[in-house]
Amino acid sequence: MTIAPGSTIGIVGGGQLGRMLAIAAAQLGYKCHIYAPDEAPPAAEVSARFTRGAWDDEAALAQFGRSVDVATYEFENIAAGPLTALSAETPLFPPRRALEIAQDRVSEKSFVRDLGGRPPVFAAVATREELEAAIAEVGTPAVLKTRRFGYDGKGQARIMAPADADSAWDAVRGAPSILEAFVDFTAEFSILLCRGADGETVTWPVPRNSHEGGILARSEVPAPAELAPQIAEAEALARTVADALHYVGLLTLEFFATPAGPMFNEMAPRVHNSGHWTIEGALTSQFENHVRAICGLPLGAVDLTAPRIEMWNLLGADAERWKDILADRTAHLHLYGKGEGRPGRKMGHVTRLVR
Repeated sequence: MTIAPGSTIGIVGGGQLGRMLAIAAAQLGYKCHIYAPDEAPPAAEVSARFTRGAWDDEAALAQFGRSVDVATYEFENIAAGPLTALSAETPLFPPRRALEIAQDRVSEKSFVRDLGGRPPVFAAVATREELEAAIAEVGTPAVLKTRRFGYDGKGQARIMAPADADSAWDAVRGAPSILEAFVDFTAEFSILLCRGADGETVTWPVPRNSHEGGILARSEVPAPAELAPQIAEAEALARTVADALHYVGLLTLEFFATPAGPMFNEMAPRVHNSGHWTIEGALTSQFENHVRAICGLPLGAVDLTAPRIEMWNLLGADAERWKDILADRTAHLHLYGKGEGRPGRKMGHVTRLVR
């Protein structure tokens, strides 16, 4: 199936990822229609149409599906169930099963483990009593995370010793959770993979990522040479995951580099913050290849455009430095058109090609 240029792509979600997807789609001659509950989402500013609707409004999602030729999503913290109404009206990529698995941390880690991946030691936690049993099984230090709807460090609490159990349980508000053992790692990296419906797959050169407060702060490409053996193993796992899901579109798997090899952290069935550097730093960006994949077009080359690329996020008030950033003629500034620059809120990013 090929969706020709001139067709309309529906994007569920109106944030910065949807915005950059819409820009990439426009360059290929597609129109985009955004669906989101917000009054004026950033993606709507650069799209042909915008429908305001709730994530769980099946009638509105079905109507949205009838207005587009193919649909995708840029945000995984939405219930997968209502998307059935959308997928009944138009092709939806990535497949809903990928979203269902990625939304639940226990399902996600179990799925990857069953395919031969290596997640941290973990245990499911549904009650305060089960937390006690999980601490005995997993040990401390550990981190308690809600099973669903947490990102950028949200919905998490550290347990450095068993005595921290009460405060951690309060922090996640008693929600169904997962307890994960702390990981002794030397680096963090992500695999960015794009797969077409015909099984054609590309993976970009791998970024080394740095996080601050649970939020991605910086990505540097290529990753250090000493990570090459771990990257090769992680890429093989990512391809296995994508094939098992009959995946179409951009898939991101995040890893810790450890003495025992790459340890799987989490997956995101969408374009990803650690791939923003690809807009200027690769021959084809993650956003363009995602559009190509969901529309049935050949995938583009992913070679680097410079020997080294640096990307860092602009969080909160960082975006107010736009004038100083633009004074550096080597800097590529991306602002997301958001309003208030709250602490920790992703307001934009900057990419520099180092020659």
